Amino acid sequence: MTLSADYIRTSLQAVYGESVTAADIRAWCAMNGSNYQTVSNKLSDYKVGRGKWNLTIQEAREQFEQTVKAPAAIPAIEQNLIPEKDDTFVKFGNFVDIKKIIQSRLFYPTFITGLSGNGKTFSVEQACAQLGRELIRVNITIETDEDDLIGGFRLVDGATVWHNGPVVEAMARGAVLLLDEIDLASNKILCLQSALEGKGVFLKKIGKQITPAEGFQILATANTKGKGSDDGRFIGTNVLNEAFLERFPVTFEQMYPSPATEQKILEGIALDLGVEDRDFCKRLVDWGDIIRKTFYDGGIEEIISTRRLVHIIRAYAIFQDKAKAIQVCVNRFDDETKQSFLELYDKVDADFELPVESVQDAPF
Repeated sequence: MTLSADYIRTSLQAVYGESVTAADIRAWCAMNGSNYQTVSNKLSDYKVGRGKWNLTIQEAREQFEQTVKAPAAIPAIEQNLIPEKDDTFVKFGNFVDIKKIIQSRLFYPTFITGLSGNGKTFSVEQACAQLGRELIRVNITIETDEDDLIGGFRLVDGATVWHNGPVVEAMARGAVLLLDEIDLASNKILCLQSALEGKGVFLKKIGKQITPAEGFQILATANTKGKGSDDGRFIGTNVLNEAFLERFPVTFEQMYPSPATEQKILEGIALDLGVEDRDFCKRLVDWGDIIRKTFYDGGIEEIISTRRLVHIIRAYAIFQDKAKAIQVCVNRFDDETKQSFLELYDKVDADFELPVESVQDAPF
């Protein structure tokens, strides 16, 4: 008697539940006098991994087939993914070029590298906001894998349902995909090879080729160039596969803004927070500029980013105390560096009162 796939599936499910292993199938075959290879072949539509089958996967597949008329028509999330415009944003660095790439709607993978807190991610978000482009941002970690990026099956109300990952979602919408902190990724990121070629992806678990909609673009940000961090500043960054990096045609090196631009940034944020103190903004910028020059000359191992200057402005708006605002925002550094930074600011701003615990003989 020839057993149908439906009978085999129903019988296995009754004995072992929705998920079965190769051992379960072999045991079932022994009890029913069936050949393992024949049975496993008939269950090919339900296979989810090596030696693993999900006996409800076909139901999810049929549901998917009903909603997907063509590869590029996967149901998109009903929400507006266009970032909000930030009135305090000041363009600088590579912003104009990045905006041109996004505005072109051409598929042109772009890699943006630079030290922490210099506006890499923010510039992409604001370019999309100004252009009315939808943006899907994915924060990459060492744990990020194919399921996180491409998608997979999820249990919803007791049923196994396919769920699009951010990459497939961006393809379906013709949106901008931002892979943030991509140099933290492991080799699992290689699942994006075909996507980085503009060829879409094949969803092997449901047997569908996904073709990107017009306008789909990929940008990536990183603190390194994908070669790791030799100085130890960015612990956790990895050496990315050369073939992976080669799929990014251009790399932009983002620097910190010039003092004049940075002052404009701080003043805008200060006014937005109800703080009218241009002199304080100017002193902070001068202080940060001296620290960066010393850092670039190899005199110190820490740096004050634009983001940290913004943190100080926000702290000042909360505490109404310059000394406290600066101190709580530099407490993240080791004691020697922290006191050096505080003493330097004391020299930059004559009205600044150095905290009592400040030490003497700072490197500056």
